[in-house]
Amino acid sequence: MKFFCLNAISPLDGRYEKINKKLKNIFSEYGFIKYRLFVEIYWLIYLSNITEIKELSPLSNFIKNYLKNIIVSFNLKDALKIKNIEKTTNHDLKAIIFFLEKKLKKIHCKKNIIEFIHFGCTSDDINNVAYALMLKDAKKNHIFKYWNKIIKKMDFLSTKYKKHVILSRTHGQPASPTTMGKEISNFSYRLKRQFRQLKNIKILGKFNGAVGNYNAHVIAYPNINWRMINKNFIQSLNISWNPYTTQIEPHDYISEFFSCIFRFNTILIDFSRDIWSYISLNYFTQKINLSDTGSSTMPHKINPIYFENSEGNLGISNALINHISSKLPISRWQRDLSDSTVLRNLGSIISYSIISYHYILLGLKKIDINKKFISKDLQKNWEILLEPLQTIMRKNSIKNSYEKVKNLFRGKKITSKIIKNFIETLNIPISEKNKLYNLTPFNYVGDAINLSKKIKLYKY
Repeated sequence: MKFFCLNAISPLDGRYEKINKKLKNIFSEYGFIKYRLFVEIYWLIYLSNITEIKELSPLSNFIKNYLKNIIVSFNLKDALKIKNIEKTTNHDLKAIIFFLEKKLKKIHCKKNIIEFIHFGCTSDDINNVAYALMLKDAKKNHIFKYWNKIIKKMDFLSTKYKKHVILSRTHGQPASPTTMGKEISNFSYRLKRQFRQLKNIKILGKFNGAVGNYNAHVIAYPNINWRMINKNFIQSLNISWNPYTTQIEPHDYISEFFSCIFRFNTILIDFSRDIWSYISLNYFTQKINLSDTGSSTMPHKINPIYFENSEGNLGISNALINHISSKLPISRWQRDLSDSTVLRNLGSIISYSIISYHYILLGLKKIDINKKFISKDLQKNWEILLEPLQTIMRKNSIKNSYEKVKNLFRGKKITSKIIKNFIETLNIPISEKNKLYNLTPFNYVGDAINLSKKIKLYKY
């Protein structure tokens, strides 16, 4: 571990720094500066192509390439220069504008070009688009990649364990059998729904000035269709345009975006707890790494630490999501700054989620089905066949079937022999009796095997 990691207050930059390393290029202060600089530069280039703005002639290819290269070559030294300028301006975005102005002065740009930096913009025009681009990149290059890995792993395990019959536990009590593959399929299907929903959530941007009315734009150039200009600019960045806002983009889509992640995470908390419980039941064993220590005092232990880590970090992520989802869509009148400090934590939310996804994948690599123990568990619980027994009786019009079975068997130790003796007394067709005679806790699984097989057919 690097020295600075040992001094980190947050585990995101300390203990878990390696897992989140790639997110730093997006959500760090450096990343936020870079994305905002990108928006300023591409807005200047876009403005220069508007023929009605006579005072700003089209930029030469040299200047365009020079501007684009500022982004391509942007590094920590550049970010530090901007932070030093901010000490004077006491305004983070104004520091970026001054940095860009200095860059253009170096190549002796005409004054009118420099004057059109940040033209018609309020700070949040730049900030909201930067955040939109950050979330777009995080979604594509990080969130979806992990979600896809988790779902594919679940689909693989669903197929692998499709015939591994286990005892269900409803209310914690022995219940009708299922297969481990089918139980994992349930989670895969739920996660796929969230994947599709997040894919369909539009990431929005606004670029309409100080209070959302293009006031400065219209006073300067009243004959330009600024709504269309801004719509086209936003869409050129591969995000969707929000036409109605105050000074700020209202963040409804961010609430939608993270609410979807919240649901995905909640499903994974459910999954982590179920796998933890199956390990506790001895339905899963964990692969032994001789160098690992499970307990500082009990040498025999192999703790399900990856699923516990996952559950804990998913909880932190969701707690933060709860706050931002209810806070961000609210702003007093046309603008207040209470959203600004909250928005700077978007990376923390995603980082805690990524840590969890990482540990779930590690945990799933470590488990193996414990066939021998599961078989013993099924063998001990023949009472689960009372459900099909009373169902067949009802089908064949035996009066009060459920009550008869309940009164006769509830609270008693049920064996294969006891059930077969009871079947012999029933006045039902021999074909129905044979069906019941052949039934065991190992084959009373309904359509679970086929359901496990078909989970891969559900696309996302």
